[in-house]
Amino acid sequence: MNTPIWLKPVILGVVIGAVTATTVGFSWGGWVTGGNADKMANKLSHNNVIAALLPVCIEKSRTDTLRADKMASIRETSTYQRRGALMETGWATPPGSETADRDLAEACLAELKLDKS
Repeated sequence: MNTPIWLKPVILGVVIGAVTATTVGFSWGGWVTGGNADKMANKLSHNNVIAALLPVCIEKSRTDTLRADKMASIRETSTYQRRGALMETGWATPPGSETADRDLAEACLAELKLDKS
């Protein structure tokens, strides 16, 4: 089969154009793979859930009758163990769950501002 002489430059141009478009799209264009898109969506939704549950944690801490004792206990623990201490208070346990959430406890600690009070 005889191919036209003009076909080879067209095919080469299409291949080079596809490679260039793909490279530019993924590096500068903001394109992502499906797996990365799933990871980003899961992280965003998790952060939104934590943000939605943060007022619940703060309200639990405000209405707790043993708040002063628990706050003193949290303040007495070292900085890197405070999240665990807050989790033990039960304030970081979302409604309907039996266990405390670590990320919620971290956000609640930041909102309580223990070092400033």
